Amino acid sequence: MPTTRLTTAGICIALGLALLAGTAEAQTAPPTRDDIVGKLNHFEQAAEIDLPALKLQVMERAKARIKNDPGPVNRPLIAPDLVNLPTFTAQIQFDADTPIIQPASYQTVGRLADALVHASLLPYTFLIVGHVESNAKTREANAILSQRRADAIRDVLVNTFKISTKRLHPIGLGEEQFLDRARPTAAANAQLQILTYAKVPEEAPAHPVATPAPAAKKPAKKH
Repeated sequence: MPTTRLTTAGICIALGLALLAGTAEAQTAPPTRDDIVGKLNHFEQAAEIDLPALKLQVMERAKARIKNDPGPVNRPLIAPDLVNLPTFTAQIQFDADTPIIQPASYQTVGRLADALVHASLLPYTFLIVGHVESNAKTREANAILSQRRADAIRDVLVNTFKISTKRLHPIGLGEEQFLDRARPTAAANAQLQILTYAKVPEEAPAHPVATPAPAAKKPAKKH
């Protein structure tokens, strides 16, 4: 009967849409702790990166007005050594043009914290790398925003989840190192990265405080 065929077709369409919706939801679900640990837990060698110098270089390049700038697609990476480090890329949502983390991303930040205190990751320090997609703002403004967002993630991990500040190094790269170079305006370029950076420095053993030698007794006076 025609009615039955239409109803069956409608059911098939509904099921197909439900499956598509389920797939989309799975793709946007927060990562698990094990997902993050698996990405970060294969450290081999520390990258030789001077972080204070890199921060300065990012700002200087973002401010520069170069006549022959190759443009965002062909602009060279400002820190190419970072691509060799174990990396987890997180979709953290911030309020527009601010470092304020949106509630929808709180669970993802919590999973990051859970991963960083996992036994296999405790021996390491990490970079928190902020990025911004190409937009109407200046490259300098985006470099500053990316640094503020990386700082915000560090502050939450330290203040809320009690991760040692010595293990976290925030750095904002702005538009100077796109995650998707072929599409500079893509939302993927606003993602945040956690990179396994180096081993936690071993603390030098504390030296015992030397006990002062007892003062020599003065000879008794003869009467």
